[in-house]
Amino acid sequence: MSTPLQFHRLTTPRAAAAAGVLFSVLFTASLVLLWTTVPEGGAHGSQWTVAGSGHLKTAAALMPFAGIAFLWFIGVVRDGFAGVEDKFFSTVFLGAGLLFLAMVFATTSVGIGLAHSSTDVTDPGARAEVVAFATMALTALGKTYALRMAAVFMISLATIWLKSGVMPHWLVWTTYITAVVVLVAADTSVWLMLVFPVWVLLVSVMLLGRSGVIHLPDAIE
Repeated sequence: MSTPLQFHRLTTPRAAAAAGVLFSVLFTASLVLLWTTVPEGGAHGSQWTVAGSGHLKTAAALMPFAGIAFLWFIGVVRDGFAGVEDKFFSTVFLGAGLLFLAMVFATTSVGIGLAHSSTDVTDPGARAEVVAFATMALTALGKTYALRMAAVFMISLATIWLKSGVMPHWLVWTTYITAVVVLVAADTSVWLMLVFPVWVLLVSVMLLGRSGVIHLPDAIE
């Protein structure tokens, strides 16, 4: 007589919350490389694509790993809902997170296209037009779309936290205020994108503290 199969419930590793920390570091590094190379607000000639091609290629190399870490971060956050998530807000939360990631990948892809334009587009006039279009597309993807999806991600997650009580109120209201500011002021500067990895870092530290990986003061917990 065969022995019945025994199934074990999968559990999220405690250290998995460190994925948010890894995302914050890689995403910030990629953003700094990208936005210190690309002139904000216009294409200001095409000569910068030659000097900055190395930065653009490095940013493109880092971003996929930041994206993988962000997917892990989403999984860790969902695991923390402990079965009390609201289906409506969870759908918005997941949709906004995945759209944010898609927009970020698209932004970086345009950046790598700019890096190769200095060698693959030989005609100076054509190169200037390609750079002008790609720069405007990159800026719009980053500021107008990706950043606002990040704000929706934060708002939906804060609402789930508020309804379930799984996170402290000070973090919920800090998230709401930060997300609203980002949502309204997204078009003012590409550097506002740095707000999101800082927020992810804060949430990750809270999750690591709750899992016992690090110790947090009682006032923060």
